[in-house]
Amino acid sequence: MRTDTGQTFRLEDYRPSDYLIPETKLDFTLSEHATRVVAELTVSRREGVSPTAPLVLDGDGLVLKRLEIDGKPVSADSYHATPDSLTLRAIPAADRFVLTIETELAPASNAALMGLYRSNGVYCTQCEAEGFRRITYFLDRPDVLSVYTVRIEADQAEAPLLLSNGNPVDSGSLEKGRHFAVWHDPFPKPSYLFALVAGDLGCVKDSYTTTSGRSVELGIYIEHGKENQAGYAMDALRRSMRWDEEVFGREYDLDVFNLVAVSDFNMGAMENKGLNIFNDKYVLAAEETATDADFANIEAIVAHEYFHNWTGNRITCRDWFQLCLKEGLTVFRDHEFSADQRSRAVKRIAEVRTLRAHQFPEDQGPLAHPVRPRRYREINNFYTATVYEKGSEVVRMIRTILGAELFRKGMDLYFERHDGDAATIEDFLTVFEDVSGRDLSQFALWYHQAGTPNLSVSASHNPSTAELTVEIEQSVPPTPSESRKRLMHIPLAFGLVGHDGKDIAYASVEGATVENGVLHVRKRSHTVRFTGVEERPVLSLNRGFSAPVSLSVEHKPEDLFFLASHDSDEFSRWQAFNTLLTNAVIAAYRNTLGDKPLHFEEGLLELAGRIAQDERLEHAFRALALTLPAESDVARDISHNIDPDAVHAGRDALALRIAEANSGVFSKLYDDLRMSDAFTPDAASAGRRALRNTLLDFLSLLPGGAVKALDHFQAATNMTDRAAALAVLVHRHGGSEQAREALAAFEARHGADPLVMDKWFMIQATAPGTGTLDAVRGLMKHAAFSIGNPNRVRSLIGSFASANQTGFHRADGTGYAFFVETVLEVEKRNPQVAARLATAMRSWRSLELTRQELARQALLAIQSQDGLSADLRDIIERTLA
Repeated sequence: MRTDTGQTFRLEDYRPSDYLIPETKLDFTLSEHATRVVAELTVSRREGVSPTAPLVLDGDGLVLKRLEIDGKPVSADSYHATPDSLTLRAIPAADRFVLTIETELAPASNAALMGLYRSNGVYCTQCEAEGFRRITYFLDRPDVLSVYTVRIEADQAEAPLLLSNGNPVDSGSLEKGRHFAVWHDPFPKPSYLFALVAGDLGCVKDSYTTTSGRSVELGIYIEHGKENQAGYAMDALRRSMRWDEEVFGREYDLDVFNLVAVSDFNMGAMENKGLNIFNDKYVLAAEETATDADFANIEAIVAHEYFHNWTGNRITCRDWFQLCLKEGLTVFRDHEFSADQRSRAVKRIAEVRTLRAHQFPEDQGPLAHPVRPRRYREINNFYTATVYEKGSEVVRMIRTILGAELFRKGMDLYFERHDGDAATIEDFLTVFEDVSGRDLSQFALWYHQAGTPNLSVSASHNPSTAELTVEIEQSVPPTPSESRKRLMHIPLAFGLVGHDGKDIAYASVEGATVENGVLHVRKRSHTVRFTGVEERPVLSLNRGFSAPVSLSVEHKPEDLFFLASHDSDEFSRWQAFNTLLTNAVIAAYRNTLGDKPLHFEEGLLELAGRIAQDERLEHAFRALALTLPAESDVARDISHNIDPDAVHAGRDALALRIAEANSGVFSKLYDDLRMSDAFTPDAASAGRRALRNTLLDFLSLLPGGAVKALDHFQAATNMTDRAAALAVLVHRHGGSEQAREALAAFEARHGADPLVMDKWFMIQATAPGTGTLDAVRGLMKHAAFSIGNPNRVRSLIGSFASANQTGFHRADGTGYAFFVETVLEVEKRNPQVAARLATAMRSWRSLELTRQELARQALLAIQSQDGLSADLRDIIERTLA
């Protein structure tokens, strides 16, 4: 585990390396405690570099056993080796030489799960971002591309399966029950894309024929006995391959594509060339063990990692500051894939909910950073919602500005121009400027500037002149290290909705550029005049969430109700109703603090009933619309001096009133939605289940609700319904006889399945109330929990800290004390996971003063620890700054 060196890496300091490694040969002799790695590196000096320039290679905790140049031992006075670096001072005068390095590793004791480690008897690697340097000394940076040939040797009984990147080229048996396999990847790649897997795993095989007629062997490797849970992932992979050919013209380029699922993994998955390694959570699925959300996540993540083959592998990043170039772009691609596979409107709403729940708070807090950061101390801490989700939104805005046709031409040019390159954001933007002739320099600020822009909008209509005047004001709030902000180019999709719900045409517009239903905001203020508008329209703004901005519109009170009922843009329709719900919760919150009676507008309660019954709307849309804004979303809109208990009380009060006002409607619809057909994970069926389970949550608040929820639990034939009912019982009726019965039944049925037990942990960890802390402490002693497994930690501790506003933010500060002891305990094993847990405190300054001070003391307690890892210290110090 590396402790913090205090070094800050800056974008402006980037320099190409003096040396390259065009060819890498690796020979692994696998052993649980003493794996031998022999790296044979063909090293070339860049043109113009002095022959006396030293070669400095990265390491991390390495033990050097042998060092040779061109087959001859290197004298001790010619190099300097430490566990974290290798410096060769005497370099051959020739422009190219072969450097042989032998290191020894102990995979079984690698609890950090970076580099080569052993998980449940399986050898596995994780090299992004800087894990390869834990295997051998190397120029471990994204712009050093190498062609890899890998030989793996192991005991055949222990590891009958030997996998690496590329295509298999040789294999065979050896003496003493050992065997070997050789893999060759013909495509140059950076070291972070190297992968190795060896062990005893089951396999699901298939094949795929590309558009050009090439046959590709497909394999998904999983734990024995779980082969029947890999079918959906295989289907998603095949659909992803076809979609990428049809939509982006990208064909797969190797003879094989392998995917491996392991149970101990820091991330969701990793796109290593030809050998994707997955957290088994995002591969294994069956109706008995996986929810509809799990199926959707598997589909999206399998697609995401496959799409990286071109946006990340064939074209990679010049440096880690360009991380969004592969991640944001590939998230955009997987979002588009899922939208095409499912419902585009529902998928878009889900994307925006995720963005607002995770990225907006990031932008508004101490961890704010641009989509392309300009500096970092620990790159592992920049795998963030800003880089991924906001990065995707920036790509989406490029398509909105240019239109689909020019966007596709730009992507085609990007693939043509930069295949085999380590590229930059500037390279990416340039291709779109070249195909469109547009200047995107102002738009580029979306990559370079942190913060969520705010747009304030007001409108007035003059019936005598048939003119609509719209005033737009743009501002970008200050963020850490950026107090002064430049004005952004914001593409704002809009509509002028008439009394019949249809968009009104206008004769002309002045004051801003308007193209294809998109108003381009570029200045601090715009006065936009639409002529030929005979009736007063209702403004529908940021349709489809065309820009990731915070929008404040001076609507008349009835305008939001009108849009929620009639807007033709489904996202904007959802947004209008969600705004009404949020405003109602905030009003209840303030009344709770002021000890005033709660009152909810009857029109809002009735509208909830109408939306629930509206057969013109998809079931999944109705489920999302009826889902009240999360307590964290409400807190973000309140923004300061937040009392989480009052937010919870206000939200619960609104839920109860909606349930009471619509009990008959909801009960009938709940009964009508009962499904007797066999389970299928398709979007339509998932939508029906989602709506029915949303209605159950409301109905559970009424008399007899606990019994109804238990009946639902006991009648469930799939995990979606079973987990939803359990959550209702634990969250709405915690401590009741029905909740205890359901928890015990769930554990008895699924106690042997770690991934399903993660749901059991998470449901209990997110139960509102001060008593949940004691429950979490108790669950940490449960036989199914392991503090060394990232999935278990995230499901119990991570869920409690990030998603339980009342339990974690207890007024007495005991939640924060638990946070300190637990984060430090996790860090002893896995600094990356500990650092991600610590981000739960990013919004501590928005709390009321007593909680705020308790949270600050907790952060200071962690900061004061000696020997903190670079990962954790970076997060804590930025959170306190």
